[in-house]
Amino acid sequence: MTEQHGSDTGPGYAERQRRAGIVSFVAGLVAALAFFAFFPGLPHVIDWGAILVSLAMGALARWACRAWMARSLEKEEKHSDQV
Repeated sequence: MTEQHGSDTGPGYAERQRRAGIVSFVAGLVAALAFFAFFPGLPHVIDWGAILVSLAMGALARWACRAWMARSLEKEEKHSDQV
């Protein structure tokens, strides 16, 4: 008989992971753009370099969020297997 895992492995988890990825990407993008737009000493012009760096920061934030969620799921599954 197969063992059922918690509700964190079903389609609901995939949906939460997708939403968290979108939110973290947008947060990283906006944070990097805000840095380039308002940090004193930098020219207050958003150029293509700033846009590309902001996209990279958004992708990095999304990757970090998904890795964090996967690690917490592994810990949760390992803990439920021990109990």
